[in-house]
Amino acid sequence: MTSKSPSNPCRTRWAYVNKYKIFQILAAVLSLVPLHASANPRPLPFTYIYETLSKGEAEIEQYVDMTPVRVLAVSGERAWYAASQFQTEFEYGITDRLELGLYVTFAPSNPAFALTPTIGNGNGFKQRLRYRLAELGQWPVDVALYGEVSENEREIELEGKIIVQRHLGPLRMVANAWAEHEIEYNGEREWVLNPTAGAVLEVSPTVQPGFEYWMRAEYGDEETARNFNMGPHHFVGPTLLLEFGKLWWSTGAYVRLNDIHRSAAIGDNLGRVWIRSVIGIGL
Repeated sequence: MTSKSPSNPCRTRWAYVNKYKIFQILAAVLSLVPLHASANPRPLPFTYIYETLSKGEAEIEQYVDMTPVRVLAVSGERAWYAASQFQTEFEYGITDRLELGLYVTFAPSNPAFALTPTIGNGNGFKQRLRYRLAELGQWPVDVALYGEVSENEREIELEGKIIVQRHLGPLRMVANAWAEHEIEYNGEREWVLNPTAGAVLEVSPTVQPGFEYWMRAEYGDEETARNFNMGPHHFVGPTLLLEFGKLWWSTGAYVRLNDIHRSAAIGDNLGRVWIRSVIGIGL
């Protein structure tokens, strides 16, 4: 008969101490996350909300956009390509009602393809201000104004938004009347309309599902033949905000409603699906 070797009390005690330290570390990390949000998250990735950062508060947000399009490889073959744009924003509360935003945008290209479509603002910089006209709930509909200047490798853009918002219990409804004037370096000029609207259900401070619509249409100052990229294009889809105190993550997946049965062509810069994800952290 074989006898079991006695357990090592030192090893057992050491394992218990290690597990206890792990729980201590986890508890310390969780304690750093406040129970109530101190950042200013965007529950709808395309639609700006009425709220602004308080005076002296700051936040960093990282955007990622992606849409699948058809491209022409250097070899001459057609291929699918995930056209994308990355945007980093620094926000700062100048006053309790006036907020400054500074952006850097980057739209990567792939040398393996002869033509890579550029989405969004391309490579460049943006500066904007957002101002709340009254305190939250003071008017029947909360209103804020937004002005932006953008400089990228193709043009200078002047952008304006009127932001309206209404709370009905746990339901938040928001809309942006959004227009841009693009002044290209080759002398051409365009107007771009980008209205957005959505609704968010504040199920809890941590989880907020929603639904969002956005549109994009381009109109040249001179009358020209319209192509597919000029639109108008209409996208709708579900959104989800996950909020953990100063850290939050908002994502939307959208389907294009127009030209549903149209086959993707070389040169299209909007696919049938568009995904935007935004991660923010309060400083």
